[in-house]
Amino acid sequence: MGCLMNLLWLLLGGIFTAVEYLISSLLMMLTIIGIPFGMQTLKLAGLALWPFGKEVRSGNRSGGCLYILMNILWIFLGGIWICLSHLVFGAVLCITIIGIPFGLQHFKLAALALSPFGKDIVTV
Repeated sequence: MGCLMNLLWLLLGGIFTAVEYLISSLLMMLTIIGIPFGMQTLKLAGLALWPFGKEVRSGNRSGGCLYILMNILWIFLGGIWICLSHLVFGAVLCITIIGIPFGLQHFKLAALALSPFGKDIVTV
């Protein structure tokens, strides 16, 4: 069932979202300062490409002061806008019964988009 949902996700806009994350990741990696942020958008791209069957968990290192500082910078440098866009898409998709699973995946992406540093994506 998860494979079918992932294929539907790709056809209904998941590949578009993943390509957007990939392009933004490559643009962020042009500077040395942007490399950590580019790595986080690669994490978002991987989850946006194949979200069903994956879960976001906080790692042991997520409470470190460097991760907290990087998450605060991330929020101000664009994380809030990514999060809000996923929340809007999730709310719109949850209006229909068929769109509820896809809306829930957008909510999962929104939580990761708000604070990606120190988070791990694991296969369930």
